[in-house]
Amino acid sequence: MSGSARKAHFKDAPGNSDEVRDRILRTASALFYQRGVRAVGVDLVVEEAGVAKTSLYRHFRTKDDLIAAFLQREDEDFWNCWNRVTELHKTDPVAELEAHIDSIGERVGRPNYRGCPQLNVAAEFPDLDHPARRVASAHKQELRRRLKGIAERMRVKRPDELAGQLSLLINGAFVSSQALSPGEAVPLLRATARALIAAARKP
Repeated sequence: MSGSARKAHFKDAPGNSDEVRDRILRTASALFYQRGVRAVGVDLVVEEAGVAKTSLYRHFRTKDDLIAAFLQREDEDFWNCWNRVTELHKTDPVAELEAHIDSIGERVGRPNYRGCPQLNVAAEFPDLDHPARRVASAHKQELRRRLKGIAERMRVKRPDELAGQLSLLINGAFVSSQALSPGEAVPLLRATARALIAAARKP
């Protein structure tokens, strides 16, 4: 099906509003992550998605709204993975943290990994009031909150301090993938997390 035919199909088909929105968001998300949000224009998104520009603006008032929706989509995906790990280790906070570390190390070690979407967008938009920057900030605050919850369950003396250290470790891994050898992320993260926990448990 040609691009123009796809546009006509999605524009005219009844009852497909959710499908069109999802198609636009999936396409934009892939382009934003691969190329950066500033490098991707609305024209490229509608061309790749095979929809009319009016369809995009029907679902996303501005490009900024589309960027924020992209980050919200990434946010949901990240926490869905996190929640699955948490469910497996409800009674063992150390095992839960190590499982999260392993999952993050595996993510960072993927060949097509281009960094944390939230950090990438935050770097492109210095304005703290930008809709996407607010989503990114909320994501990082939630990460620290969840890490503090794990630290509290470990009964360390200063759980907020350990949560901050673990947050730095994880976010550092997200931006260091290019400096790591294949297979190096997981053992490095594990060893560092264990050292932080051991230090936090000292009298």
